[in-house]
This record gives sequence, C-alpha cells and structure tokens, in this order.
Amino acid sequence: MKSLFRPGAIAAFVSVADLAVAQQSPFSIASNNDIKKTAATIAWDLLQYYHGNETGQTPGILPGPPPAGDYYWWEGGAMWGTLIDYWYLTGDATYNDLIMQAIQWQTGPYDDFQPPNVTLSLGNDDQGFWGMTAMLAAEENFPNPPADKPQWLALAQGVFNTQASPDRHDSTCGGGLRWQIPPTNNGYSYKNSIANGCFFNLGARLARYTGNATYADWAEKTWNWMADVGFLDSKTFAIYDGADVSNNCTDINKAEFSYNNAVWVLGAAYMYNHTKSATWKSRVEKLVDHGLDTFFQKGIAYEVSCEGVGTCTTDMLSFKGYLHRWYSTMTQLAPFTAQKVLPVLKTSAQAAIKQCTGGALGRQCGFKWNTGVYDGRTGAGQEMNVIGAVSSLLIGQTKAPVTGDNGGTSKGNPNAGSNPNSFQRPAVPVTTGDRAGAGILTIILIVSISGVLGWMSFGA
Repeated sequence: MKSLFRPGAIAAFVSVADLAVAQQSPFSIASNNDIKKTAATIAWDLLQYYHGNETGQTPGILPGPPPAGDYYWWEGGAMWGTLIDYWYLTGDATYNDLIMQAIQWQTGPYDDFQPPNVTLSLGNDDQGFWGMTAMLAAEENFPNPPADKPQWLALAQGVFNTQASPDRHDSTCGGGLRWQIPPTNNGYSYKNSIANGCFFNLGARLARYTGNATYADWAEKTWNWMADVGFLDSKTFAIYDGADVSNNCTDINKAEFSYNNAVWVLGAAYMYNHTKSATWKSRVEKLVDHGLDTFFQKGIAYEVSCEGVGTCTTDMLSFKGYLHRWYSTMTQLAPFTAQKVLPVLKTSAQAAIKQCTGGALGRQCGFKWNTGVYDGRTGAGQEMNVIGAVSSLLIGQTKAPVTGDNGGTSKGNPNAGSNPNSFQRPAVPVTTGDRAGAGILTIILIVSISGVLGWMSFGA
C-alpha cells in the first residue's frame, strides 16, 4: 500500500444536489435484525465499486492502481476480508461465490499472493493483507475451495513463510521487514510498522491455529524488534509509522495510524489467547488503552494523523473498518477487554451510520463520522469502514475464531511459500476464456442477489 509516499486519488465530490437528497440516515442498529439489514445494504453498495466480475476485468481487485483507478492491489484483499467477516457475523452467504473466486484469482502462480502483475507495487504489507484474509477464512470456517485449489490455511502459511525467509530480512536497523519487496520499488529503503505488523499478526494466528511454536517465536521476535528499534513506544504504547534504513531507522516518522494499532492489538490478543501469558495480557491492555484514547475521539473512530488536516489518502480512507473489525475480534480472544471496548464500538458505529446520507439514494457513507453529516465524498474504503463497524456489533452472536484442534477444517501446508521471490516470474496473459469466465460470474451474481434487492433498497 502507498499511504504515505504516493497519495493516490480521492473519490470525487458529489454535487450539492446529491448532498441535499437526504439528511436523515435510512440505517438503524437498534436490533440485530436492523444491524443485518443495514449491513446487507452497505455490502451491496460496497460492491458497486468492484468490477472484477465483469467481462474483460481482473477478478479480485478494485479499479487501479493509480492512474488507472483509485485503489492499490492490497485493498481488494482487505475488502474480501471485510466480506468474509460480514458473512460470518450476519449469516448472509450471498457473496460467498464471488469472494471465493476473487481470492483464488489473486493467489499467484506459487500460491503465496505474489502475482507477477502487481510487482511494481508489491509490499510486504500488501501481501500480508491478502494473507490475513486467507487466515480469516480458515479461522471462520469459510467454505473451503475445491480440493485442487490452494486452501486457506496453506495460503496464509505461504505468505508467512515467504516473509520469514532470510531473503526478506537483513541487518539494517537490527532486523525487521522492509516496506517493499522488490529492491527496485520506491520505498524499499523504508521499514515500517504495518509490514512487520501483518507478519506479527499472521505469526500469532498461525501459532494459535496450528500449535507450532515456530510461529509464536517469530511473533515474539518481531514484537521485540519493534520495541528495540523504537517503532513501538515502550512507555506510551504508541506505534509509529516507520523509518528509513539509510540512517539506521533513527529518524522515525511518528505518524500514528489506527490500522497499525489495530493489527498489533489483534496479534497480541491472539498471543494472549494462545499462551495465557500475563505479559501478553498487559501488552493487549496497554495497546487498547492507547488506541481508545488516540483513535476514538469522544467514542467515535477518528484517523488522527490525517482526518484533522484533510490529507487522508485513498488507503487511509479504509482504516476505520479494520479498527472496528479487529477490536471486536480481540474481545473474543481477550474477553477482559470487552467491557471497555464494546460500548465504544457501538457508539462509533452509531455515528458511522448517522452520516450515511449521500448519493442519489441518500445512503452513501462518507469518512468523517464525528460531524454527524455526510462529508461529500465516498468510495470503497468509506463503505468498508461502515460495514465493518456495523456487522462487528454482532460479535457476541458468534463463537471465537477456530483452531485446527477446535473446529477448523482448512488444510495447511507448512512448506508453502518456498519461493520468496516468485513475483519475478513472468506473468501469464489473461485469455479470452478468462474474460468470459469473469463475465459468467457477473450473471451468476446478478441472479443470486436479485431476490434480496427489494428489502435492501429500503433507504431509497
């Protein structure tokens, strides 16, 4: 992802006429049934930004990367993770075939989420987001792919193993992953918290799911490196963005982003759940305390490093959704956080739907939740944010993520990811048959959702 160095396009402002269509949000979270209806409508609206199931388009990705469209490759992976959570929490399987096809299309020739056609923007964090989505599918028992296709757990292991390879680690700054994977990419000299956070998060989750101590060892090692290099403030538990290796990571960019806090909170909660360690419990508590103070102003999600100064990039416009989703899952893994966190998430979700009054139907969601008013711009990230906030309110209705010994059905491959530089392989051209396949999926999707359009348009 390119949040700091390449700003990306911001979704176009809607007209004044659109702003005047509706001032009252059509959405409600007053009951579980209301939550499901609201989430279903927003899921539909979110997928209006996706064209990968149309003839001639590439399955799995949102339009981009810039200048071809607003979105980098990673955000497609984040969107499918959002929709897997949506299915798990609401029980609505409408989009499951679409999710399956989209993720499988992007696994790459070596089943490690390194498709050659995204090499020019391939970061460890980008790959990590797709890996976390595969891990989520395993943990929530999302329907397994056909036996001849790469399985969810094996895909997550493939990502982790490529990132644990010596090819990804060097002695600069005492260790840690670089932001970018190919040395030729802009940003390769930068080491940051999100790349290492995705790796830490995957390690913690794989440790819990498989019971393999190697994953836990890597998670502990990555946490210690973050503290040693100063990206994780050992006093405040702030997580700073990163630093360049040219000065041995001593000139730290101290911008704080909510997804950095959230990805580390969730990983720490998995480590606590796996180990029952007082150390990991304390780390979870301190990260949560800092996160609530920093990213929930008056109980409402707020992107402190960009929202107040008006410089949020397309990437940043999706961060609130991960904050809500990962904090809610954390309450299952570390139940001692629930009493403090869940009321805040509900307050924030209420603010989120209140400002969803934009567009011709009067229900498009903006980014600024604390104003109570639609801010005039929308996009996939803004819709992902709200569906994540709303559907996460159902977290108490579901069981915690499963493990291999406790209900998990996904098949693994501990040797996956044997080629950490597989992205260097030549890309396979998209054929006419591939495009036809995507077109057929469009027809299937239209048929499958036609029956629910009537009640989903209640906000029109």
